[in-house]
Amino acid sequence: MNPPPTDTPATPQGGAPGAIAAAGPVPPTPVTPPRGPDPRPADPRWARPALLALLLVTAVLYLWSLSASGYANQFYSAAVQAGSESWKAFFFGSSDAANSITVDKPPAALWPMALSVRLFGLSSWAILVPEALMGVATVGVLYAAVRRRFGAGAGLLAGGALAVTPVAALMFRFNNPDALLCLLMVCAVAAVLRALADGRTKWLVLAGICFGLGFLTKTLQAWLILPSLAVVYACCAPVALRKRFGQLLLAGLAMVVSGGWWVAIVELWPASSRPYIGGSQHNSFLELTFGYNGLGRISGNETGSVGGGGGRRGGGWGETGITRLFSADMGGQISWLLPAALILLVVAVVVLWRARRAVAAEQAAQRAEFLVWGGALLMTFTTFSFMSGIFHQYYNIALAPYVAALVGMGATLMWRRAGRLGASVLAVTVAVTAAWSYVLLNRSPEWLPWLRWTVLVLGLAAALGLLLSLWTGAPAREQGEAPAEDGAPTTPQEPTRPHAPHAPRVPRVAGRLAVIAAGVGLATSLAGPVAYTLDTVNTPKGGSIITAGPAVQGGMGGPGGGRFPGGRMPGKWRGNTNGGTAAGAFGGAPGTGGGQAAGQGRPQGQAFPGGPGGAAFGKRAGRMGGMGGLLNGSKVSAKAKALLEKDAADYTWAAAAIGSQNAASYQLATQKPVMAIGGFNGSDPSPTLDQFKKYVADGKIHYFLAGGREGAGGREGSARAGGFGGFGGRGGPGGGSGGSSKITSWVEKNFTKVTVGSATFYDLTARKG
Repeated sequence: MNPPPTDTPATPQGGAPGAIAAAGPVPPTPVTPPRGPDPRPADPRWARPALLALLLVTAVLYLWSLSASGYANQFYSAAVQAGSESWKAFFFGSSDAANSITVDKPPAALWPMALSVRLFGLSSWAILVPEALMGVATVGVLYAAVRRRFGAGAGLLAGGALAVTPVAALMFRFNNPDALLCLLMVCAVAAVLRALADGRTKWLVLAGICFGLGFLTKTLQAWLILPSLAVVYACCAPVALRKRFGQLLLAGLAMVVSGGWWVAIVELWPASSRPYIGGSQHNSFLELTFGYNGLGRISGNETGSVGGGGGRRGGGWGETGITRLFSADMGGQISWLLPAALILLVVAVVVLWRARRAVAAEQAAQRAEFLVWGGALLMTFTTFSFMSGIFHQYYNIALAPYVAALVGMGATLMWRRAGRLGASVLAVTVAVTAAWSYVLLNRSPEWLPWLRWTVLVLGLAAALGLLLSLWTGAPAREQGEAPAEDGAPTTPQEPTRPHAPHAPRVPRVAGRLAVIAAGVGLATSLAGPVAYTLDTVNTPKGGSIITAGPAVQGGMGGPGGGRFPGGRMPGKWRGNTNGGTAAGAFGGAPGTGGGQAAGQGRPQGQAFPGGPGGAAFGKRAGRMGGMGGLLNGSKVSAKAKALLEKDAADYTWAAAAIGSQNAASYQLATQKPVMAIGGFNGSDPSPTLDQFKKYVADGKIHYFLAGGREGAGGREGSARAGGFGGFGGRGGPGGGSGGSSKITSWVEKNFTKVTVGSATFYDLTARKG
């Protein structure tokens, strides 16, 4: 510590006091008081190599066999392809380069992928590598945010926990918007934490920009954590109260500008010269934001949706309630460390509230960080648990960084505490995590049956070891850290020699036992999610609804793992099967995976929903049209591809198909625009029958694809229902009142049928008779 300034100057070495006195008084050197204690502990030597190793392992994990998933979600891949061909499609997020309709989200998540495809050409790698790099960046930003106040060990634990969270590994290898949204939310939280540390406005403005870009990624979901972060900053910022509110207003302005510029352009752009806004019923992005993608997700009243909404709890998307994220369908995605995060959050906040005057400022800063991460976790957890609208398992990636941060911070705080509380809390946390991991692994009894017992036994043994270490002494700490009392932080110091006076003496046996027990506890806590993640990495994923890990018992069928409309799905399994009869359920031919053009295939058998045991039901779903083409794309044969490519340059759209997934398959195979009638669900009023007739009269569309998809399942009995049938409730795909059914009937009545293999087209240039 620097000595305080004094008016009496020091005598220079080798000089005489009289010489200085003769020169006159020397004014004291001004000393600027520090703004606050520097929260960054000095990193040990191993910290940087360990961080580089973490990022390298994460990159390998997320890039491993990435192309096996082909185009992943073809709905978004088609929009990426369109954006790489047309800057107008790039700006609006259009499903095709001719700009008939947009995807049902803002376009920000498509932009990095579209730029990659422009640079490297259309391929699975060009689409998915940007997502994997976002995952590596998210781990790095989370490490930096946690390390700043809790040290490198806490940052590494948090980053590692995030990297091996199953749903994170799933979505950072997929092309849905959730990957970019997760990165932006971690960046926003990190910026708020920096603002809490030094009170500078620029960090809050940066957080506002992140929230604005998050809105352009997935609309209102990006703002779920806004209230908790704003409240924590208003209560805990190290600046005057009036300045806090001014800073928050500036951050809000930055958010509105960074997220609103695109919305303003779209709303002011003449509707006749831009694509239809997919997912809306009146061609309005604001309607999409506050309806289908906004409040409708909370209430379940989602006009134009399919399978969701309605009167009962959760609609068609599973039962709502506090246990929702621990259920069979959701638990293995995110909940491995969720109990640990909640335990450590509560204990840390209570401990840090008991501040001593000497360390009150540091404790308050640590407490604020727990409140930021904990508030984000609780806001997201509560919303996901009780929302009645569309809810898929992969949405849980939003929780992953919050859980990981709390585990890293909380475990480090408890480990550094001397006495019974720290060891007891860690022991309880390890035991609860081991027991819950056993429950989750037991839901897949035929998958690695030895793992659940190993995790349970070793986890309980580690918890017992932590408790036994109390009998002989306090848990060991990192070398060079002073003991902490009443939650006081520990700061790196010079290692204390064993014979120095007042040196803390930790019995060797107790110290070694605590270290071993903590290591075993950490390994068992991460064993389950690591196994799930490795299974996820080694299993190709494709379609609109995907999950991490193996198949589980007790999962419910239906959209996104919820209840099947009208009852529970036959069969006891829910999961990601590869090929086989499950792929045929809901209107698809078994094993319709395989390859698209140029070998860019999609994985086999991302079944919706159900799994093994659903073959008979799959046949029945095929007869009623099913949902195969709604949620998964189709396999495009070489003959069908050649048919659409012939003279395609003479038409604006090579073909038109009901629903975006059907259109996407043919567009990706031919790299020619294919119109998605009705958007994703086939229920959007775009185009109307009159508009479609005009397109045909003007010679802009060559072929019309009949049925839900090419293949054995979705064709039978589906065309007159608008291509899907069966699930058209609430104006769903082809559901009676929609324009898609009228278009289908008009085409069948007036144009010549062309059969190519199992696919049926109508030549819109050849009228009957």
